[in-house]
Amino acid sequence: MNYIVENGKGILAADESNPTCKKRFDTISVESTEENRRDYRQLLFQAEGMLNNIGGVILFDETIRQSTSDGTALVDLIKQKKALPGIKVDKGLTPFENSDIEKVTQGIEDLDSRCEEYFKMGALFTKWRAVISIGNNFPSQGCIDENAKLLARYAKIVQNNNMVPIVEPEVLMDGSHNIQECYDATSRTLKSLFQNLEKENVDIPGTILKPNMVTPGSDYQEKISIETVANETLRCLHESVPENLPAITFLSGGQSETVSTEHLDAMNKIGGFPWKLSFSFGRALQAGALQTWLGKSENVDAAQSAFSHRALMNKKAALGQWSINLEI
Repeated sequence: MNYIVENGKGILAADESNPTCKKRFDTISVESTEENRRDYRQLLFQAEGMLNNIGGVILFDETIRQSTSDGTALVDLIKQKKALPGIKVDKGLTPFENSDIEKVTQGIEDLDSRCEEYFKMGALFTKWRAVISIGNNFPSQGCIDENAKLLARYAKIVQNNNMVPIVEPEVLMDGSHNIQECYDATSRTLKSLFQNLEKENVDIPGTILKPNMVTPGSDYQEKISIETVANETLRCLHESVPENLPAITFLSGGQSETVSTEHLDAMNKIGGFPWKLSFSFGRALQAGALQTWLGKSENVDAAQSAFSHRALMNKKAALGQWSINLEI
């Protein structure tokens, strides 16, 4: 597990469900077929920038079963780049107590048998995402606690199957809430999560946390500085996360590629925390590569260069060594 985040390495989240992948492909007018999805992910995993910058890759169920165009299993391709293969094991969201807004995550019932299968297929770590929304009277403590209980049960099952669980309680950026409202929701969520992990006797040093950063909502009008987000996120983590957790790998949560890198770098420049702070980005690692690729084989090299650049930038941010001059 320490290998995944050593020397500033982070995680590539390539576990988009097929409907999410279709939305991404729609933006570049590429049909979301199984072959096109495979070709796109193969492009990422074969990129030079995987080496030394990416320590783990989260896969979707379809992807862990696929091979490259020349017959190499994608799992083996990832290992060739000295990264570890992981797998998303939740089955998406369902309404919490018939709410129109609040959600809980599905997939706990058959998780044990699926983990057994994924381990045999080469997965060494897993991910389960819970979603917390901010709004009028949201999030409710009931929704937070139910998601935290499921995350804890998931983590215990995964550890029993000899894999490392990534627990992802994402407080969504959607909305016009201010940074204090995000802080409060994130703090309540993390406190409930670690209380429940303890209740389930989850081995905390054998777990990775994948949280949101503490930011205002995407529709919030006022500009908030990079330093404010970094300071508020660190304050929240110090208040809510035990020191024996080895690593925190942030999700980007809709932030742009450069902004998510800036926030991560600012936190690592501040320092003074017991955990490794790194990245587990999806869009914030892939957006440039996707827009460059456009589904065309002649664009593969340029798309790989775009991905490799972002991977290196985020490694530097995880070491507190990034600067805007490196983006030129």
